[in-house]
Amino acid sequence: MTHSSFNPPRRTLMGPGPSDISPQVLAALSKPTIGHLDPLFIGMMDELKSLMQYAFQTKNEITLAVSAPGSAGMETCFVNLVEPGETVIVCINGVFGMRMKENVERLGATAVVVDGEWGRAVDPVQLETCLKAHPEAKFVAFVHAETSTGALSDAKTLCAIAKQHDCLTIVDAVTSLGGVELRVDDWQIDAIYSGSQKCLSCVPGLSPVSFSPAAVAKIKSRKTKVQSWFLDQTLVMDYWADNAGGKRSYHHTAPVNSLYALHESLLNLYNEGLENAWKRHAEQHKVLAAGLAELGIKFIVPESERLPQLNAVYIPEGVDDVKVRNYLLNEFNLEIGAGLGAFAGKAWRIGLMGYSAKSENVLLCLAALKQALKQ
Repeated sequence: MTHSSFNPPRRTLMGPGPSDISPQVLAALSKPTIGHLDPLFIGMMDELKSLMQYAFQTKNEITLAVSAPGSAGMETCFVNLVEPGETVIVCINGVFGMRMKENVERLGATAVVVDGEWGRAVDPVQLETCLKAHPEAKFVAFVHAETSTGALSDAKTLCAIAKQHDCLTIVDAVTSLGGVELRVDDWQIDAIYSGSQKCLSCVPGLSPVSFSPAAVAKIKSRKTKVQSWFLDQTLVMDYWADNAGGKRSYHHTAPVNSLYALHESLLNLYNEGLENAWKRHAEQHKVLAAGLAELGIKFIVPESERLPQLNAVYIPEGVDDVKVRNYLLNEFNLEIGAGLGAFAGKAWRIGLMGYSAKSENVLLCLAALKQALKQ
């Protein structure tokens, strides 16, 4: 058997992630590697932290990038905050809400489910009713942007309800960060996690997270050890905090070049302006939605609850899911996503995330789908 260098084709990525990456971010990846305790790298980390705070719209001191994908960001929030025997209200309206429940149960805590309809936003009235029935609950967990269905929930309202019942909130912003309005401090979100490869258009493998002062107080007052050594924020916090004139405590070897890339992608977002980025995603979604309607393709989610950056649509009757996606990949170098969970084989997920949310991608996708449906 012979081996050679791997040379991937240049695809247009319009699935549920990863998204297309800009030339600047790809170039940042190839910069010289320096030590993760190098003073210059620590200076870059300080800038990166500030850029993450901007993206999240927070002043939270504990805002950092977990050295692993968004799923590890999710686990970071749950393992640090939730202790055995505690009650967590988990709102489920898709696959990623189910993963939240799995995290709670593996921690020996009790998950009380607010069971929502897949393809719809989380119902605030259902949450209110559940909290009244469970005064022992200490947390409310929900997915802001459900990647499996394309539904956008009202995070501001859900967090306000949780606060009325003295609950801390844990929010999945993997697909929402950088793509739709998200204001961590104004909405009183206590623990939030995202992923580098969605609307931030960075390489996969990093998870921005942020903890409110109330969440940090809960972590520091734990009666039990955090189950995961690697994700234990009491150990990691000092690596991302400015201690003793820039000295950092060693925890693990940070993914240096990936963090260069995240810094560059967040710099792109900063230079564009957060509200401009939200507007761009909304505008490109409108063009895509109009084109899909002309092709007779229907959305799963009602317009008022729809994610602009993750468009979940029903596969037209009589059309072969796999054949269409393979045709787009082979003929147009275009990737769209398959349905997940209850929508497997019934839906496509078309991403308009970050650098992918631009006119040429929308036009290519519509033209390619039109051709595929003819076939």
